[in-house]
Amino acid sequence: MIKVQREDFDIGVELAALSQGRDNVGAVASFMGLVRDVAGPGALSAMTLEHYPGMTERQLEQLEAEALARWPLDRVLIIHRHGRLLPGDRIVLCAATSSHREAAFEACAFLMDWLKTKAPFWKLEEIDGKSSWVAARQDDEDAAARWQNNNQSE
Repeated sequence: MIKVQREDFDIGVELAALSQGRDNVGAVASFMGLVRDVAGPGALSAMTLEHYPGMTERQLEQLEAEALARWPLDRVLIIHRHGRLLPGDRIVLCAATSSHREAAFEACAFLMDWLKTKAPFWKLEEIDGKSSWVAARQDDEDAAARWQNNNQSE
């Protein structure tokens, strides 16, 4: 399930809905990301996320399908917010359900690594009264690279 939205989300409600009525599920793993108040050398006052509607959802659906193909998962949830967010705001939630925890944990790591590098979101940070676009980070690229050409979990 993919949700790209401006609105905040309730992690408890989302995770409950993901596993409700699923007696075959033994594990729900999740990751929730928050906006930090520090970015580089300055204090972050806000972050604005932009995306291309339609294209973003298609890319995230492909990511979901890849996770479902790689691991024995029951369901996947990706929620990513856009618009202007403040420090402490929830920005992303990814979750996976499976019969066993290992697949759910690995799928969440995969989803987040690819969200950080492949999802078509652009971040504009406001730091000390100035705005600048966030460049790709090599450590994020390195994390995502471990999943390339790997059809099985590590």
